[in-house]
Amino acid sequence: MNKRMKAIRRRLQENRKLLGGVALLVVVTVIFTLVNSPKIVGVSATTRKLPVYCVQREDKCVSLTFDAAWGNEDTQQLIDTFEKYGVKATFFVVGDWVEKYPESVRALHDAGHEVMNHSDDHAHFSKLSAQQIVENVGACNDKIESVTGVRPTLFRCPYGEYDDHVVQSLTDMGMYTIQWDVDSLDWKNLSASEILSRVKKGVQPGSIVLFHNAAKHTPEALSGVIEYLLAEGYEIVPVSELLLEGEYEMDHTGRMCPVG
Repeated sequence: MNKRMKAIRRRLQENRKLLGGVALLVVVTVIFTLVNSPKIVGVSATTRKLPVYCVQREDKCVSLTFDAAWGNEDTQQLIDTFEKYGVKATFFVVGDWVEKYPESVRALHDAGHEVMNHSDDHAHFSKLSAQQIVENVGACNDKIESVTGVRPTLFRCPYGEYDDHVVQSLTDMGMYTIQWDVDSLDWKNLSASEILSRVKKGVQPGSIVLFHNAAKHTPEALSGVIEYLLAEGYEIVPVSELLLEGEYEMDHTGRMCPVG
């Protein structure tokens, strides 16, 4: 009898271990399934603070943007080229650049182009505190407004660097953070034909294209870029006109999309 009772107890203990292992496996499986569910992943992804890389548009609108931080030798040439085609662009300028070349800032504004904020001194913004960001951006806004009479509402991060606290700080200031989805790489001294090829390959309705003033071959490439876009039926507008009005949402790629 004792032997039989011992055997039963041993069997019960083995069954408890087996059930415990099965229960653990079930729990792990459920957790894995939930964590990897597209709905759960989607919710996690959308919590990130993203700048606007491009805009979901039904019409064929695009924006050409220029970052101005250093040289100034081609600004008037760019203005003249845009004037030739009746096209307006958005220039993101650094506060130091505004101080050095106020006449060029005024010329851009007088020609109908947007003059927006690219920081006061081209700092690495992800290394700044929220208060430092506010002070830096505010200083550049002041300089631009003193020349153009218009306070910027758009900001482009130096080096394209950002994180959640950078984007949130700009949002709290009532400003949009603007990135790009087509990079001309003109700062690498690509030829005019290479710059045009990159634009052709990447552009789509709602695209934001990145150029730089004082890049070696950008003035040479600009006419070809504009002519190609116009021939393809695109309307070239400043970034503020590209952005959606009213409620919007950002997808995980940084595309601004209408709600619903």
